[in-house]
Amino acid sequence: MAVELLTPKQVENEYGFKVSTLANWRWTGTGPDFIKTSGVSGRIKYKRSAIEAWLDAQTVRVGGQRAA
Repeated sequence: MAVELLTPKQVENEYGFKVSTLANWRWTGTGPDFIKTSGVSGRIKYKRSAIEAWLDAQTVRVGGQRAA
């Protein structure tokens, strides 16, 4: 099975998180896991599965409990 990789712009288009928000999350280490190719100006990619897992981890049940 091939891993689906998304650019920050594709993540913005599909999930609604602005490219600048994704960059801020990368800087602070609070967003979904990402892949960066080698080099200072490497390209950033996100695995769709990493985004989905991160979203699942952010889901809060009614009453304030984190979803399992």
